[in-house]
Amino acid sequence: MKIKATSLNEKKGHLAVSVIKGSLIALCISLIGILLFAFLLKFTNISDGLIVPINQVIKGISIFLGVFIGLKNEKKMGLVGGFLVGLIYTIIAFLSFSILDGSFSFDKTLLNDVIFGSIIGGICGIISINIKKSSN
Repeated sequence: MKIKATSLNEKKGHLAVSVIKGSLIALCISLIGILLFAFLLKFTNISDGLIVPINQVIKGISIFLGVFIGLKNEKKMGLVGGFLVGLIYTIIAFLSFSILDGSFSFDKTLLNDVIFGSIIGGICGIISINIKKSSN
């Protein structure tokens, strides 16, 4: 009878790959969502006051899907994995959208986005891991 031992480093490496995968998936979903929203803005008369909340919803959906897809093979560490996906996604998204905009603005909005992304990611990670456990 063989016992397969998994070292702590292998588990950390697997989680790191899942987090990076989830962050990149979230970024792709966010880019597609923002692009679709930009087309919608061009052809409709959506109020300027709705732009920020809709952007937050797009970010939240992107983080949820990134966490859910990225952590699909994880059986634990949902809070940590989701938190890291949200954090890394927020940083990568900030850098990507700043490059596209041509300017970097470090202000309170960035801090709010980092906090929002991390908390949403952690919550989504908990939900994602527990949904998978209950379906087995």
